[in-house]
Amino acid sequence: MNEVLFVILRRLRRPLIVLIIAYAISVWGLVLIPGMDKSGNVVHLGFFHALYIISYTATTIGFGEIPYEFTDPQRVWTVVCIYLCVVSWAYALGSIFHLSQDQTLRDAIARRRFALRVFALQEPFVLIVGYGQSGIMLARMLDRMGQRMVIVEMRAERAARIEIEEFEYSPLFLSADGRLPDVLVDAGVTHSKCVAMVALAGNDDSNQSVAIGGTVLNPSLRIIARVHTKIAQANLDSFRNIELVNPFQIFANNINLDMGSPEKLRVIEWLSGLPGGMRPDSLNLPKGHWLVCGTGSLSQYFVSALENAGVTCSVVNIDLIKQGDTHVLQSQGVVFQDMLSAGIEKAVGLVVCTESDSVNLATVTRARSINSKLYVVIRQVNVANASLIDASMANLRFIKAEVVSHKARQLLTSPLLIRFLKYLDQDSGEMAKQTGALLEKQVGDKVPFMWGFDCYASFAGLREALAPEVQPPFSIGDLLMNPENPPERINAVPLLLLRKELEFPLPPEDTPLLSGDRILFAGRRGEGEVQKRFLLEPSPLAFVRTGLEPPRSWLFRHLVRRRGTKV
Repeated sequence: MNEVLFVILRRLRRPLIVLIIAYAISVWGLVLIPGMDKSGNVVHLGFFHALYIISYTATTIGFGEIPYEFTDPQRVWTVVCIYLCVVSWAYALGSIFHLSQDQTLRDAIARRRFALRVFALQEPFVLIVGYGQSGIMLARMLDRMGQRMVIVEMRAERAARIEIEEFEYSPLFLSADGRLPDVLVDAGVTHSKCVAMVALAGNDDSNQSVAIGGTVLNPSLRIIARVHTKIAQANLDSFRNIELVNPFQIFANNINLDMGSPEKLRVIEWLSGLPGGMRPDSLNLPKGHWLVCGTGSLSQYFVSALENAGVTCSVVNIDLIKQGDTHVLQSQGVVFQDMLSAGIEKAVGLVVCTESDSVNLATVTRARSINSKLYVVIRQVNVANASLIDASMANLRFIKAEVVSHKARQLLTSPLLIRFLKYLDQDSGEMAKQTGALLEKQVGDKVPFMWGFDCYASFAGLREALAPEVQPPFSIGDLLMNPENPPERINAVPLLLLRKELEFPLPPEDTPLLSGDRILFAGRRGEGEVQKRFLLEPSPLAFVRTGLEPPRSWLFRHLVRRRGTKV
């Protein structure tokens, strides 16, 4: 509110001064000019009466001459006051109308309204800073999951698109620079309902500023930041509550995994996909000599991944020059000769990763004219150019926005899954095979749904089962029984057990459970809701464990205790 008032007072400073001077001159003149009462005595108006007369005279209301009829000098002065004040008011009103179109004031009012709406939020929300391609995809994913969002975007044209997007839960948005601390505060970075902030600005410098600013303002807030270079990643690694998403590194790691441990990559992608979708297939990347065409961070990560996989590669630097808003090859002939020198005729694979979709397509076309059997990996820079990249008929495409949005969604919605995936990544391969077999048996060929189950004795349904004297001990296998129809099993797989500071990947079903344990399950749609019945009351769990329906009313429980029947 201070900003709005400051802008108003600053813009209306001159009109207000003109009005004050006009009123002061008018009032002072009426006070000084002598009048005459009904008896012919000379009288002077007081300041209050003079101000009262000027107030209704300047606004042309005209209540008459009070308290006595004016003399001719007073009437002459009143005429002067009318023109003086009317002109002053016309100037002031014109300034007010002009102020209503002032962009600074409109931005200040919009900022204030936005801050008040964010402050009034009573449900958990995610703060997204940056509404580019990655921000759009992430916002759509979170909206489908029913997650409220607050979005900050510096470019006004991008922020305006939010209004025409079809969201089930309309996000709050502001066109402002997210690097400014006061903008982050207005956007809710210190709000008690803000569960996380995702920094998806256009470059690493902006994302570093946003991420560091957020962690300074709210050290306990979970922050996810996109980075592209190793320097930016090293700068933010020292902040414990900042989780980094490097799309180039993620994609390059997948290339490395497919060449070294394809089963591990298949299971990781299987668990990381959109729930309910089809299970992804293996990439089946060929081993042999590869060509990497392009410069920058993505090219470097690809080269490192290929070298780590034990295959040889050559780099063809493609220099681009910018003409307007597009990039073009500086010299087509040099690139063609460089491909031949790099051994494209004997290569098995080609990676094209420049900053231009048209250049990438042209490079693939030229390379295939030399070697038609190439396995092609192409980068798609702009999501809108999908048809252009489709024309390349590449075996695999890299879309940065998709990689970033999917990874950010996993970090936001499945933090336990991220922990389990770390165990898969570090394992030699046996855990991946075991996980794949369990998913194949219980889920089939679909991407499973993830949910966590909290075992706390405070839940009515688990209070008796978690008692120390209960025999046999309450175990994970009990939670895998269908509470509606035991001993039928629900289609779910326990992936991870958390017990205080300890973690147990793929825990056996006979693992006893203690109060405070958390279990990550992967299964078919709706199985998590069925499993939650165990939390509500002890009857379903007792029925699963004993096969007998326990008494629910006080009368029948009393009769059972009297008979000494053990249920």
